[in-house]
Amino acid sequence: MDFQAFRQNPLPVPENGTQLLVKPGSSLRSIAAELQQRQMLEHPTYLVVLGRYLRLDSRIQAGEYRLRAGITPGQLLQQLTDGKVVQHSITLVEGETFREMMKRISEDSVLERELVSTDAAEVMDALGYPGLHPEGRFLPETYHFPRGTSDVAFLRRAYLDMENFLHQAWLERDEGLPLDSPYEALILASIVEKETGVPEERALIASVFVQRLRKGMKLQTDPTVIYGIGDSYDGDIRYRDLRTDTPYNTYTRFGLPPTPIAMPGKEAILAVLHPAPAGALYFVSRGDGTHHFSQTLAEHNRAVDRYQRKR
Repeated sequence: MDFQAFRQNPLPVPENGTQLLVKPGSSLRSIAAELQQRQMLEHPTYLVVLGRYLRLDSRIQAGEYRLRAGITPGQLLQQLTDGKVVQHSITLVEGETFREMMKRISEDSVLERELVSTDAAEVMDALGYPGLHPEGRFLPETYHFPRGTSDVAFLRRAYLDMENFLHQAWLERDEGLPLDSPYEALILASIVEKETGVPEERALIASVFVQRLRKGMKLQTDPTVIYGIGDSYDGDIRYRDLRTDTPYNTYTRFGLPPTPIAMPGKEAILAVLHPAPAGALYFVSRGDGTHHFSQTLAEHNRAVDRYQRKR
């Protein structure tokens, strides 16, 4: 009668629930002993016997579990065998650089540490892609993962998600784009990502850059200059910065920079591969996140006077 009452009555789990970490190789007896120590189980042997009776004792899965208030012993065993573990999350943000992404990952308290350094070359070596530049190669998303996931496994997943999405998007691209590879699309998408203040302008901004590439014009976009300045950038871009040549200075060099300058999101990639119909060749920020688009240099100069020089 006592055992039957145990089966039917809820365990004394705290009202707001509690966490239970089951290590790999843990037996049901060791789990029952821990629950007894935490005063959530009076008779640990009952749980072991119930597990054997239900034939669940050998199917316990390791992981971190969230036990809710009111859970019965049978429900607990089912949860442990179903492997319904707690899912943690990290969001990789569109427009962040590789360095900013690695800072976010290295500060996470759940991911297991396998990387000994956040150095770009060492990270790509650890992922199995030596020699590749990491900038822009990870897909910005919110990723859910269980405790015990390593930083290497997390990054490899984000890398492969980007590869798969980019490959499929490239196959469905518009015809006649002045881009020779998915990687070039990724580079341009990173520029569009950094230039876009409001989502509805992505395809328009992409169209400007696509038209400039077609006409052999310089892209002349500030985010590439800032990326080329690197750590010495102090928040202000000056005339001399626009004239200082670096591989990323699109005011001094034609074509695309050698690598992406940030992580582009899916929408930026799609905007590059499906730009708005040809129209504007110039745009300037209005100062509120939106841009004024112009078809001629004269019109653009007037817009610069109005929105930038306040004339």
